[in-house]
Amino acid sequence: MSDPRLLVIMGSGETAPTMKNPHREIFDRFDGDVRALMLDTPFGFQENAPILAEKSLEYFRDTIGRTVDVAGLTRNDPNDVVGLEQAVTRIRDAQWVFAGPGSPTYTLDQWRGTPVADALAEKLRTGGAVVFSSAAALTLGVATVPVYEIYKVGMDPFWAEGLDLLSPLGLNVAVIPHYNNTEGGNHDTNFCYLGERRLAMLEPELPDGAFVLGLDEHTGVIMDLDADTAEIVGKGVLTLRRNGESVGIESGDTVPIDLLRNGGDGAASAGVAASQAVAPGATSESPAATPAAELSLAGLAAATEERFDAAIEARDADAAISAVLELEAGIVEWSRDTLQSDDVDRARAALRSMIVKLGAAATDGVRDPREVLGPLMNVVLEARSVARTEKAWAVADALRDGLNEAGIEVRDTPDGVEWLITPVGA
Repeated sequence: MSDPRLLVIMGSGETAPTMKNPHREIFDRFDGDVRALMLDTPFGFQENAPILAEKSLEYFRDTIGRTVDVAGLTRNDPNDVVGLEQAVTRIRDAQWVFAGPGSPTYTLDQWRGTPVADALAEKLRTGGAVVFSSAAALTLGVATVPVYEIYKVGMDPFWAEGLDLLSPLGLNVAVIPHYNNTEGGNHDTNFCYLGERRLAMLEPELPDGAFVLGLDEHTGVIMDLDADTAEIVGKGVLTLRRNGESVGIESGDTVPIDLLRNGGDGAASAGVAASQAVAPGATSESPAATPAAELSLAGLAAATEERFDAAIEARDADAAISAVLELEAGIVEWSRDTLQSDDVDRARAALRSMIVKLGAAATDGVRDPREVLGPLMNVVLEARSVARTEKAWAVADALRDGLNEAGIEVRDTPDGVEWLITPVGA
């Protein structure tokens, strides 16, 4: 049986918990073990490239349950022809090829004039999956947004020439991931940090007939080239934008690829609303109603904080601790995402705040402190009793004094040993 022909484009979240189900679905379309390869070129210019590669491999191994190899093509060295040919051979041999975050223009510079694009195109013709996200997704179309040059360096907006792997599929588009990005806060970073003003400047400069295919963050499209269908997965919207007019296709919808080829023409007959379901910069995420596995890290932090505060109000220590542990586990899982915003820092701040509140609440009656400390005190007092029996007075006194310093007073009475909690320093 031949491999399916799949083109998968993701707006972001390629190694985040939100995209693990789409990744599993893609792998499950193949029979048995899958020869899987990650292209490390997009982040190959970074000093921590080996670390980023290892984090990605860890994600696919531990979260998706698949073994992925690395192409070893961080830079196209003219003096290392053998290394390039080995990397291209790995691409041709792989059934599933993935590339993600980094710099689209660096990637294009390294691949230009090499057989890499032809090897990827061949896979789409003959069988296999090409899974590109974030920076790598930007390279797929007829034109590419030079994100770093425009947003970071401050160059005037321009298009760079893309790999144009999509035109042979009838998709005359420029792919823009991070379509609904809001990291700018007080300035517009929609459309992969371009913002509306700069995107409007660029649109007329697209090649004739070309338009924008935008993918929200933590959103993807699985194009089955054999069935000629496009399934929208993840959290957001796929947007087809032509001359400032947009058609949005929501997650959960499966449409003919012809709808994408036509720029959204005929959307109504396909049951697709002729406008974006969620405006750029907005979010449809409702933390209280969304399962934790489907939340972004920011959404998980908001949801667990909400549950934590409700638990503190209800004096339910177990529920409060459960919320803390869930957020901590989420931070660990999200730390595998190779492209981070400040969501992790915000989540850690939320976690610290919850721990502080829990400590304060412990003295305010969320749970009787004697109930919490009782098992520990039984052990300490038994040790003190043994020390007194053995006439190890110094040990017994040290245990008593240590407890006093911690705010626990020990009293020897005719009826036995008693202990009570006192304010520290009282």
